Amino acid sequence: MDRSILIQEDDFGFWKNLILVTVFFIITPVTIGVSLFSLFSLKKNDLVEKKFNTTNLIISPKPGVSVYAALPGNVPTVSSTIEYADARPKIVEGYLIRYDSPLAPYSDLIVQTADKYHLDFRLITAIAQQESNLCKIIPPGSYNCWGWGITSVGTLGFDSFADGIETVSSGIRSNYLDKGYSTIEEIMSKYTPQSNGSWAFGVNSFMEEME
Repeated sequence: MDRSILIQEDDFGFWKNLILVTVFFIITPVTIGVSLFSLFSLKKNDLVEKKFNTTNLIISPKPGVSVYAALPGNVPTVSSTIEYADARPKIVEGYLIRYDSPLAPYSDLIVQTADKYHLDFRLITAIAQQESNLCKIIPPGSYNCWGWGITSVGTLGFDSFADGIETVSSGIRSNYLDKGYSTIEEIMSKYTPQSNGSWAFGVNSFMEEME
């Protein structure tokens, strides 16, 4: 083999190795720098993200520790106005339905009329239970569930249940409460003086059922 060829191959190998080493020392620091910069950037972004995500962080409170959570800027508002539904008509209606009374559709009217004459809202219904089993035992066509106006010649009749509710409520106010009859027992002494006390006991018991 020609010696000049060997020298050329050695020269080529030397420069090849020199180039590889040079490239290695140039690229490696750059690669490491880029990697460190990327790692630092990701870590910084993660910290920033955690910082801004605390607005949605919910922590279970421990006894004796007050925990406050920041709220989003746009919070739906709820009106502070609270409307209270009157439960009394439902109480009366439920009672009347339980005993299958034809007065059930008039529960609202019973309460409204009681308020009109400043009566206990349960009183008219309790008297109807005592007198007629809630309108199931009355003279036909009389609409008189309360034994109102009973005389030796018969019982007063009304044009409708609504008429009866109005008349009896008004009568209890003007003929009883306004004249000092303030308890069921006192009302009984005039309403049905022949009773041995069972009338007042029954009315009181029926009123308690509607509490």
